[in-house]
Amino acid sequence: MRLNMASSLTVCAVALWWAAGGAALDGGIDTSRYYHYEEMTELLKGLAEAHSAHARLFSIGRSVENRSLWVMEISATPGVEVAGKPKFKYVGNMHGDETVSRQLLLYLTQYLLQGGGGERVGRLLNTTDVYIMPSLNPDGFERAVEGDCTGTQGGRRNAKGKDLNRSFSDQFSRVEVDEADVPEVVAMEKWIQENKFVISGNLHGGSVVASYPYDDSKDHVSAGYDSKSPDDEVFRYLAKTYASRHPVMKTGTPHCSEDPLEETFPDGITNGAMWYDVPGGMQDYNYLHGDCFEITLELSCCKYPLASELSKEWNNNLDSLLSLMEQVHIGVAGFVTDAVLGLGISNAAIVVAGIDHNITTGKFGDFHRLLMPGSYNITVVAQGYMPYIILDVEVLEGPATQINFTFQPLVAADNYTSETVTPTMASTTEFKIQNVSEMEDVDQFKTIEPESFRHHNYIDMEILLRKYVTEYPAITKLYTIGKSVEQRNLYVMEISDNPGIHEMGEPEFKYIGNMHGNEVVGRELLLNLIEYLCNNYGTYPEVTSLINKTRIHIMPSMNPDGYEISREGDMDGVVGRNNSNNFDLNRNFPDQFFKITDPRQPETLAVMDWMNEIPFVLSANLHGGSLVVNYPFDDDPDGTEMYSRSPDDAVFRQLALSFAKENGPMFEGHPCKKLYPGEYFPHGITNGANWYNVPGGMQDWNYLHTNCFEVTIELGCFKFPYAKDLPDYWRQNKKSLLQFIKQVHRGIKGFVIDATNGKGIFNATITVAEVNHPVRSAKDGDYWRLLVPGAYKITASARGYVPMTRNVTVGEEAVEVNFTLSLVADDHNGGLDQVLDKTSTDYRPEFEKLIKSLSMKDGLHDLILSAPVDLNLYRYHDYKDLSEALLGLHRNYPAITKLNSLGQSVEVRQIWALEISDRPGIKEPAEPKIKFIAGVHGNTPVGTELLLAFAEFLCILFGKNQAVTKLIEETKIVIVPSVNPDGREIAQEGQCMSKVGQTNAHGKDLDTDFTGISSDLLAKTQPETRGIVKNLILNQGFTLSVVLDGGSLLTTYPYDKPVQTVENEETLRYLANVYSNNHPKMHLGHPGCPNNTDESIPGGVARGAQWHSHMYSMKDFSVTHGHCPEITVYTGCCKFPQAKELAAIWKDNKKSLLGMLVEVHKGLHGKITDHDGNPIPKADIILNEGIKVPTSEAGYFHVLLAPGSHYIDALAEGYQHQRKQVVILSDEAARTLVIVVELDNKLFGLPRELVVTAAGAGLSAVIVTVCIVWCVCSFKSNHQKDGFHRLRQHRDEYEDEIRMMSMGSKKSLLSNEFQDETDTDEDTLYVNKH
Repeated sequence: MRLNMASSLTVCAVALWWAAGGAALDGGIDTSRYYHYEEMTELLKGLAEAHSAHARLFSIGRSVENRSLWVMEISATPGVEVAGKPKFKYVGNMHGDETVSRQLLLYLTQYLLQGGGGERVGRLLNTTDVYIMPSLNPDGFERAVEGDCTGTQGGRRNAKGKDLNRSFSDQFSRVEVDEADVPEVVAMEKWIQENKFVISGNLHGGSVVASYPYDDSKDHVSAGYDSKSPDDEVFRYLAKTYASRHPVMKTGTPHCSEDPLEETFPDGITNGAMWYDVPGGMQDYNYLHGDCFEITLELSCCKYPLASELSKEWNNNLDSLLSLMEQVHIGVAGFVTDAVLGLGISNAAIVVAGIDHNITTGKFGDFHRLLMPGSYNITVVAQGYMPYIILDVEVLEGPATQINFTFQPLVAADNYTSETVTPTMASTTEFKIQNVSEMEDVDQFKTIEPESFRHHNYIDMEILLRKYVTEYPAITKLYTIGKSVEQRNLYVMEISDNPGIHEMGEPEFKYIGNMHGNEVVGRELLLNLIEYLCNNYGTYPEVTSLINKTRIHIMPSMNPDGYEISREGDMDGVVGRNNSNNFDLNRNFPDQFFKITDPRQPETLAVMDWMNEIPFVLSANLHGGSLVVNYPFDDDPDGTEMYSRSPDDAVFRQLALSFAKENGPMFEGHPCKKLYPGEYFPHGITNGANWYNVPGGMQDWNYLHTNCFEVTIELGCFKFPYAKDLPDYWRQNKKSLLQFIKQVHRGIKGFVIDATNGKGIFNATITVAEVNHPVRSAKDGDYWRLLVPGAYKITASARGYVPMTRNVTVGEEAVEVNFTLSLVADDHNGGLDQVLDKTSTDYRPEFEKLIKSLSMKDGLHDLILSAPVDLNLYRYHDYKDLSEALLGLHRNYPAITKLNSLGQSVEVRQIWALEISDRPGIKEPAEPKIKFIAGVHGNTPVGTELLLAFAEFLCILFGKNQAVTKLIEETKIVIVPSVNPDGREIAQEGQCMSKVGQTNAHGKDLDTDFTGISSDLLAKTQPETRGIVKNLILNQGFTLSVVLDGGSLLTTYPYDKPVQTVENEETLRYLANVYSNNHPKMHLGHPGCPNNTDESIPGGVARGAQWHSHMYSMKDFSVTHGHCPEITVYTGCCKFPQAKELAAIWKDNKKSLLGMLVEVHKGLHGKITDHDGNPIPKADIILNEGIKVPTSEAGYFHVLLAPGSHYIDALAEGYQHQRKQVVILSDEAARTLVIVVELDNKLFGLPRELVVTAAGAGLSAVIVTVCIVWCVCSFKSNHQKDGFHRLRQHRDEYEDEIRMMSMGSKKSLLSNEFQDETDTDEDTLYVNKH
């Protein structure tokens, strides 16, 4: 009734509008000329102002050349969405030289606003929100030429040369286009996704025909292939609607001069791919990604006809334009509503049997589903509600059949109603569906129940577990995940038909009990469950099926120490609750909202490790003290008792209910009436934070850091009940325990496969549209994703692969959905690297927050505690082992690694480089790059082992630890573990001072071999040096370099050669201090090496030359020629210590290595562009009037700076100088600075116009005085040479002036006191100053 009243008011408003505002068209529309951008903008603004009650002008974005992409909304309620009111859009001028559409849409806008069309238009706008975009490509239009019928004179593409109708995401092939090159497409895709448009028309030129999806096909047949969409019948109808009202189009013979004589279009319509193949088109994108039915309309043979033709085109198309808009009201329409809340249910799927294309409801729960007249079976599927089918829905010609659905939430009731109303029906029809319990009828089978019920202490429990693993070896495996504080084993019993093996496609499930030592019911129930499962396998179908289909892990006690001091009969006490260190284990996990300051306990760390090793899908944590199933989230940002909803709230409610409904007392919802008489949990379930806040809880950590969905089950009010009551607990919970395990088989499951080799893709991401919680595939490519019944869009993606999206309807059983992904590289030509240009927006606020968090005092410490990875460093890797280890990392983590060889050693061993990145092998100029290098000296292999460990540490945690994942996603990391593999092969373990292996096979110390960059000098260097120089230092654009060596305990910074003063020393020393300060011993400054026991190095940091001066080091070369600051870390006094010491050395250096990974994201990041936003490559950034940094080819720069204030000058040939001042903070991510430089209008220090005028006068004089040609020519030659010298002189003086303006001196800061004779005179990044 409320909607009907609103509708009536709208009718009145529109009627008054037409009565009062219907100005005649005569003189209102000027069809005599084209409107360029400025005129179009003024026209639209004027219309919006004059008709503000019915029009709203807005822009969805901007073009490459910064023109607004205008849209006029025409509606009875502009800017206000009305529930149930469909949206229609027209888009014109997508190809800038196809201009008729642009003008017709401007005329249509005026026609609709000025009252043309009378009652027909009034009725349309009363019931429809109309959106008109006259030009998607305003830049192209400005370059197009009137009268160009064939498009030969330009303007079709946007200002970056991109065809916008080949730049949308495509279902059949990967469209390679940089988003920065097509802002028009990016804006349009966003607009489509954010609105529920029902129909759209995309207006073009070059023929006269209505084209409909699909526009391309899987095999991309060039023409003649009918690529039908699931809604082919509807699309043909829409196309005919337009064509049949167009006097030329309906003939099917446009007679375009450039068309072949035989080209005809029956009824004036064509399937897009049948005409010709168009990958990346907009109409297919609308249908596949926006629930919008779009057709493409070719309006005229001539793309840019003379303006004199516009009046005819307007008359030819007006009726067609209006008729297509009216079709938004066909098919079925209505609302999907929650009966409890009375609110519309958004994103519910409307599924039509026989048509493989679903649409979803809007934010009000409203939907409009286009269908041809007929009878249909329609299923409505909404997350958190049971889906059901409405049979034989009649769709008639004319207005849509109205169908309204009212759902009861899944956990609140068991029936659902809907009503169907067609235009000819006066009554409603109700449908009811009853829920049925999923439990099998167990009465027909006799089960073997547990024989004895008693409390089991630790030794008793051990004996029982060993008994069952001995009696049932075919289905059990007993293992331990670690030890408690008091060194008791944390036992897990695995029950599976193939114990010890992760079977491809089989989900992993776990129960954990006794986390609080005095809450013992869970412990005993899990021991009972082990006995029950073992005894009934092979004889009882329910148990046999569960074990055959599921890998079940049962941990009876997570806190065996606490149990040992607990006492039977404790109802609500705390003795034994905590572990032996007196920490509550369920407050000890990393938390999303609060910092957990308590040290991680061994039990906690063991469980976290366990979770990272096995791809668990579902879990329950069994507690005591109440009677309820508690689900995430357990806390909220404010620490208050309020509902803290997870993205999978509906799934968690279903999981909780599956346990509670099989436990009668729990389902009643009134637990512990004596202890808490007022406590009530509807249906025996509760959101954790809505009950009370638990920061640091295990269930939230499971969900946030792994693929595992965990709930917490409180099994009774009595924490440590008497043994006589244990049989009652078993009878009350047996069905619930079994039913909950079954939930692991709901939702979707499947494999993500590499199309090239057919192998599973590890760590692929499975995302569900509208649910912000991805899961990742296991090592075999298998995945499981719990979902409630409903319709979903599921996307599988993996680094280096083309993503795939599928529509899936989920019922009561898991649906298998497999994805076969193609490599991105498959679409490349010649195997060249793809260049991916990230903008500064990639430095998202959440990432900046992460950098700030990790920069805090305990930030890195907490990260390490939250990411326990046991790498078991117990031996060294020789060259063969090293190669296999690196290859193994690449094979196990192919999505984030790329293994390359930088060259070969003297003895032809590879110098390996492992790249770790979310897009390995793809250039990302906006991302900082860091390199870690070791093994320059073969007799110091500790660095090699540390970098191997570091690489594996990062790979293991990618996708599992949020901080590490983000760091990898935002950084290019290159690890070179051994520069001198030949020396390493002859070095000997335990030789702390030996020089054997220090040099390469030619006896050359490689750290004295980096002599210069000229071809002659490089030819004289060692092969290892050449590989590092050519393929690493000069070719990669690094931001920071860290080299690991041995023989002491300190960090050195440039230079190694003797100099008096080091430019930028503050920053270089600061970087060295970052490493030293994160090391537990180095920062103390006392290495304590046997050969120099009294050595003192303040802060553990020294300039290289002050500690060990030498020439031609890699560090100096990296700074001078690679424009990259480099530090050298000496990891210990012994160069080649015993292998047993490696674990301790790794522990000491792990935090420092991570610290450098964080540090590379600080300093200053930016880009230099011209006024139009084009990057300025190879410009110079002058830092603090001394340090020169060249920009990349994409105009980017990233420089690390010590905290404090810095001056930034930008110099680019032909552009004016720009100066900025920035302040760098030690705990913040890189400051982003975009410097826009203007053209320099001066020549020789004079205005450009004056110089040009003088030059012209000079030329005239030369022509007049031909009689003295020889003299004049001589004069000209000298004049040009003098002009060149004057220009260069001016430039050099200008740069010097910039650099010295705060010092009052013209002395050059780029002169080197220690200039190598072999060096070129190329400018350097870090330079030495007199």
